[in-house]
Amino acid sequence: MTVRFVCRTESALPRERLFDLARSVDVHLESQQRAGERAVAGVTTGLIGQGQEVTWQARHFGVPLRMTSRITALDFPASFTDEQVKGPFKSFRHVHEFEATATGSIMTDSVEFTAPFGPAGRLAEKLVLRRYLERLIVDRGTFLVRPQ
Repeated sequence: MTVRFVCRTESALPRERLFDLARSVDVHLESQQRAGERAVAGVTTGLIGQGQEVTWQARHFGVPLRMTSRITALDFPASFTDEQVKGPFKSFRHVHEFEATATGSIMTDSVEFTAPFGPAGRLAEKLVLRRYLERLIVDRGTFLVRPQ
């Protein structure tokens, strides 16, 4: 079963700036220091673009994981989508949308994923994964819009 959730982050930053922060490999690494995340292949620094891939290596739940994501759609500064092409999920898709507001911008993260391992994966989705990933996305949004 595919799990879906949406997170919205308000920012005083212009949407163009927030868009670039959200697709910066370097900023992502800063935001994921707690998991010891590293970019180990593909685009490993700077801004990732349409059709490009990055392979992340990190430790979540005490388990070392590797995930390769590709930017499958990019419409600067309105949206971009990254999707897992190889990794721990049966499927993983993350759509980032950016809307200009009178005071800055709003970033909307729409995530959908499916865990592997059939019924055991569905149980993990319900008990742990959804909340864990939602918290990770919320924390990342907060990190992106922090005063710089």
